Amino acid sequence: MISKCKNNTLKQGKVAGLIFLRTFVAAGLLYVLTSNMSSAIIVGLIGLLMIIIAGPGTQFYKWLGGLAGIGAVVLFIISMIKGSGFRAGRIMTWLNPEQYSDEGGYQVMQGLYAIGSGGFFGKGLGNSAQKLGTLPESTNDMIFSIICEELGLFGAVCVVALFIFMVFRMRSIAMNVPKSDLFGSMLVIGVMLHIAIQVVLNIAVVTNSMPNTGVSLPFISYGGTSLAFLITEMGLVFSVSKTNVMREHQLK
Repeated sequence: MISKCKNNTLKQGKVAGLIFLRTFVAAGLLYVLTSNMSSAIIVGLIGLLMIIIAGPGTQFYKWLGGLAGIGAVVLFIISMIKGSGFRAGRIMTWLNPEQYSDEGGYQVMQGLYAIGSGGFFGKGLGNSAQKLGTLPESTNDMIFSIICEELGLFGAVCVVALFIFMVFRMRSIAMNVPKSDLFGSMLVIGVMLHIAIQVVLNIAVVTNSMPNTGVSLPFISYGGTSLAFLITEMGLVFSVSKTNVMREHQLK
């Protein structure tokens, strides 16, 4: 029994090491090659949270992930102190969108106007006024504000509830995977975290709870490439779920 526990801990440690190496290297390369900090943050967060969820035998990588996160924050602060870059501008726009309306605050304010004008039940599907040229990127980053305008608070809550249901279903699939199939479990957890992080970041940006990061809303924002990758990820989740069902039938 003790040897099995040690083997499981060793296996989890190896998996955590692979996650750390691949995700943090990918996040670093993504930032260096594209200067896309939001995508790098998402990839890094997915890796760090997967390591935390992996369980025993991952303490070393948790510390490394935490130090990497602190280092990224320090570098971001230094880059803001050095000069007036576009990231510093986004922070100032977030803090006072009215004053910086010509530098990005206009989009935030129009999104908030759309959310506020929707009321509880909205103006009706397809009756948004803000999407007719007033709100920039209304089909991409700011699609959630159009949902609030057309379907109101009720529709927005329903959309968020659907995402929560999806996340909980993937969590259930990951928890029902046998301990011998740690890869399948971590695969589902990675997809779950990807979708959850994107939803949280998108809604936070639309409601001006955080600076604009240009993150789309999964399955809803316009974009064929994003949708293709999301559907592929869901296919992998369904594959793990199907394997679980087949194992249960064989046991019966």
